[in-house]
Amino acid sequence: MKVILRKNFEQLGQVGDVVDVKDGYALNFLIPRQIAYQAIKGNIRALEEEKKQLAKKEAKDLESAQKFASELENVSITIPVKVGEEDKIFGSVTSQMITDSLKEKGYEIDKRKIEISEPIKSLGIYSISIKLHPSVTAVVKTWVVRE
Repeated sequence: MKVILRKNFEQLGQVGDVVDVKDGYALNFLIPRQIAYQAIKGNIRALEEEKKQLAKKEAKDLESAQKFASELENVSITIPVKVGEEDKIFGSVTSQMITDSLKEKGYEIDKRKIEISEPIKSLGIYSISIKLHPSVTAVVKTWVVRE
């Protein structure tokens, strides 16, 4: 059976690809989970419309992510931590601590979007990357200071 993919599916291909699969796989797995359409003329037109809507949504998401990234570039946060001898931090600064500091400033960011390249275990100034969109990353200046 020929089907048209509605979503990127690792085993089969990308959105819009026409692939030939076994009837049972298409009828019992791909079509009920809305991963694919049966390849007929009406469904091809419906998929083209879905592609247009998806492209508009992606452009809108990208634009809003770029605006938010430019806002975040001007933000710097301070994280007070307890320190021991030689200014060593007890534990390390986590993405949750950064999220909480940003929330205090009025920015809601999921902690999974924060990328810390190496654990922060000493006082200082760090640049923390926040992945807002697959192609947009913002950098927030973070000050780790003594409590």
